Amino acid sequence: MSDARTPAEIEADIIRRRDQLAETLDEIGVRVHPRTIIGDAKAKVASTVDQTAGRAFVAVNRTVTDVRGKLVSDDGAPRLERIVPVALVLVGVVGLLAFSARRRRG
Repeated sequence: MSDARTPAEIEADIIRRRDQLAETLDEIGVRVHPRTIIGDAKAKVASTVDQTAGRAFVAVNRTVTDVRGKLVSDDGAPRLERIVPVALVLVGVVGLLAFSARRRRG
């Protein structure tokens, strides 16, 4: 199998491949540089935090909407038959917590 290329073509091919190799080595150097690795890690963490915060917001918003739907009628009037028992339970829990804290201190 003989190579039909001229010496100039072979030299040009060697130069082209050398340039490609240098470019590839530069890309590898950038990828493994500590600043690049740290930047990628920060971006990944920020993305995860954003996704988690977004999911939390959606969950809280859905819960607030559900609770509001149970405590407020369709026309916006408060449903006292549901609000009063909830308020009494909350007052009781707060009272128990305050009483418990007072007993621990003194």
